[in-house]
Amino acid sequence: MAGGKTHDFHILNPSPWPLAMSAAMLVMAAGAIGWMHEMAWGQLAFWPGMGGVVACFYFWWRSVVREANGGDHTPVVQLHHRYGMILFIASEVMFFVAWFWAYFNAALYPSSHETVGGVWPPSGIEVLDPFVYPLLNTLILLLSGTTVTWAHHAMIHDDRKGLKQGLWLTVALGLLFSTVQAYEYHHASFGMDSSIYGATFYMATGFHGFHVVVGTIFLMVCLARVYQGDFTSKQHFGFEAAAWYWHFVDVVWLFLFIAIYVWGSNFGAAVLKTAFG
Repeated sequence: MAGGKTHDFHILNPSPWPLAMSAAMLVMAAGAIGWMHEMAWGQLAFWPGMGGVVACFYFWWRSVVREANGGDHTPVVQLHHRYGMILFIASEVMFFVAWFWAYFNAALYPSSHETVGGVWPPSGIEVLDPFVYPLLNTLILLLSGTTVTWAHHAMIHDDRKGLKQGLWLTVALGLLFSTVQAYEYHHASFGMDSSIYGATFYMATGFHGFHVVVGTIFLMVCLARVYQGDFTSKQHFGFEAAAWYWHFVDVVWLFLFIAIYVWGSNFGAAVLKTAFG
């Protein structure tokens, strides 16, 4: 047919959400900067900007879901979505590489940082016991990795009951992880201003905690879509992307647990001293 679609690609209709999101993020960023500089208008701009960002996320993703349900996400489009998600996760990996780099730079060369007194962990820092709450959170995330995989396999085999059960458990474990981490932060004896140790510890583990919250919301949306009848065994990339993201969060936590909580603790320092004198 003349003028008909002769390819597998999806040509997007005009959308207001990219422009609206840019404007909302500009207001939010300006407000955050003003707030940090204790300007009166900072909070007044930040919260409406934040609300605008959340609203744009919702409406923009709603459009994407409608495109998927309308048959616009052909196998070729789904393949490109997978490439996009892979590149996004790769960028997130490099984001955490920066925090690990900062941490190891200070930990391996403490003499180059005047505030740590030439030792690591710095004198006066009461580090967290890695085998209490950090170990508990490690077990929680490892278990959540198995439940999200269970949900994925149930999806592939059209087991809607198993899919719902696996997702409910994964969401519950994500919320439990965040609760334990918040409790740990509340009872920690040091803050972000406690030398380079506190800064690198909270930036690395705190951003990971933020990613857990984002991943939990991601899975909650997938769970809501499952109850709406979305996803099939052949087309479920929205859920698959959430599962990929969750496994990425799991792997990053393992590195954080080993490097910052165990190796960077008094226990790690004692092992190194015993091994190398």
